[in-house]
Amino acid sequence: MTMPETGTDERADGRTGQRGPVEGLKDAGREFVQTLMVRTLEKASGRIEGMTRRLNDAADGDGAGKKAAAAGAEKLAKGAGPLKAGLGAGVAGAKEKAKEAVGGGGSGKDGGAGKAKATNIVEEFDVGLPRRVAYDQWTRFTDFPSFTKKVESVEQESDEKVNWRAQILWSHRSWESTITEQVPDERIVWTSKGPHGYVDGAVTFHELAPTMTRVLLVAEYHPDGFFEKTANLWRAQGRRLRLEFKNVQRHMMTQTLLNQEEVEGWRGEIRDGEVVRTHEDAVKEEQESEGRDREHGRA
Repeated sequence: MTMPETGTDERADGRTGQRGPVEGLKDAGREFVQTLMVRTLEKASGRIEGMTRRLNDAADGDGAGKKAAAAGAEKLAKGAGPLKAGLGAGVAGAKEKAKEAVGGGGSGKDGGAGKAKATNIVEEFDVGLPRRVAYDQWTRFTDFPSFTKKVESVEQESDEKVNWRAQILWSHRSWESTITEQVPDERIVWTSKGPHGYVDGAVTFHELAPTMTRVLLVAEYHPDGFFEKTANLWRAQGRRLRLEFKNVQRHMMTQTLLNQEEVEGWRGEIRDGEVVRTHEDAVKEEQESEGRDREHGRA
């Protein structure tokens, strides 16, 4: 290692003297620190210019880019460093991207820009029950809170109108279902409406054997609102509906299976959202038909 050259030093009292190695090292250290400071400032200036250019480019892009640019520019204007400004821009852009992803610009059945995608659910299960018993159990809507996890209450407003209330995470949601078609032992089709989304669907019953029935569920969940649309990205509602569907199966294979004679369902018929045959009329017709069959059997 080469030591700094010694030289003369102008002292404060006007005398000159010989500089030693220690003074030379101090001078070299000060020069190194000054050079380091200059380079650091140049790099920082370059980062600021680069970030400003990127923010300007982002401002010419989509909504998320504009939000990020505005946030970053505001941070820089207030004297924030490039790192802090970049973090602010990134957070703003991420929030805007999330809103765009879940459809913040529109909602409802009419669709439109920003409408969130619906979740389609197709599930089925087989139960060791006659088709009539499985169907009758399903029509007892007010029983659902007793064997499902999150359904809190069900109110049968009329034969074709059913009001539901359920817990979704820490919130509670209510919606109204309208049965548009109901044919005994065959199918139930419904639409619904609610302030935070709706579910349209159908459930059908298929006889596999005299004591074996397949229940097929097809549902389409349409989220509405930021919370529901965000949750829909992870298909949270679909998972919840599938779990409740399994709870129905479990109830049928335990309680319903052991108490089949006690299950009385709604035997009416609905077409185009209107009751075309009441439960009372249907039961009366069935009893008359059974009476005729017995008479013919004796004959």
